Amino acid sequence: MSTTAQLNLVSPQAQRLNTSLHLNAASLKQNQILAALSEEQLIHWQSNLEPVDLARGQVLYECAGAVKHIYFPTTSIVSLMCNTAAGGSCEIAIVGNDGAVGISIFMGEDTVAHSAVAQSEGRGFRMKANLMKSVFDQSKDVQLLMLRYTQSLITQLSQTAVSNRHFTIEQQISRRLLMGQDRLATDELKLTQEMLGNLLGVRRETVTEAARKLQEAGLINYTRGRIVIKDRDGLESRCRGFYTAMGRNHRASVSSQCFSSISS
Repeated sequence: MSTTAQLNLVSPQAQRLNTSLHLNAASLKQNQILAALSEEQLIHWQSNLEPVDLARGQVLYECAGAVKHIYFPTTSIVSLMCNTAAGGSCEIAIVGNDGAVGISIFMGEDTVAHSAVAQSEGRGFRMKANLMKSVFDQSKDVQLLMLRYTQSLITQLSQTAVSNRHFTIEQQISRRLLMGQDRLATDELKLTQEMLGNLLGVRRETVTEAARKLQEAGLINYTRGRIVIKDRDGLESRCRGFYTAMGRNHRASVSSQCFSSISS
């Protein structure tokens, strides 16, 4: 067989491999942290990243549980939940395609002080915690990337504290819907009134009344288990500019542009 014929036989296999790697890289880059990596770093990470399907209600960590994996959601949202001794709970932060779940390992903690629950079904990637910690310890670029994301998460936590103290339930719902839309890149969110009540730590009837007002104002369209955002500007207005300012801070902290020095 000629050399040319041999090359022709190998070429389709090589093409399929290259296509597979390209598609996997494209999926990885749906997460902003992974997208901020250089091409060399991304290739190095690929062998250690496992694609995962996240089901709604799936518990990634229990409170005080061990962090065995770091999760990088792409098309799912994970709620970080604070639980009380009396059995109550409320959402303290959310993580979507903007970040990672399990960042306590970068501060030397192998456990978490909250639970992490997938609030929308979707996909993502995960890496074993010990491997992620090794990558973090060995790379100043990765340290900078994860510390900047940690700063953005701290900002979100502080904004949540202000929202819970000074916002009406109607405003809190508006903020939560905007946060979900930004991380899922869709106008339609799968949320029941009961789920919203659990996330905000209020009664279902309170959510029902607030959602009714938002729908009557033409800002959302609500049907059972499904909320469609009709007027984003109107929701931002309900937050009195608070969410717009927070959104700018968030995008400046975790966007790929912010980490251009890492990718260069």
